Amino acid sequence: MGSKELQALIEVLQEQLTQGLEGHVLGTWTIHYDKERQAFQFDKCENDGYCEERPSVIGLDRTVLDPGGPLF
Repeated sequence: MGSKELQALIEVLQEQLTQGLEGHVLGTWTIHYDKERQAFQFDKCENDGYCEERPSVIGLDRTVLDPGGPLF
């Protein structure tokens, strides 16, 4: 990631903090950057890939591309 992407990540996280429990990144264990989609993926998997929720995906422009949610 370059400085543009890091700045966008900071902005996404700051915005999500203001949303509190309604935010899309609570429960995140890892954050991935997808260069092709120009989006951050907030994975909520634990214990070597065990997932109960699909990841939230938020673009560099802070657009929520996928809010994530329960798999079951």
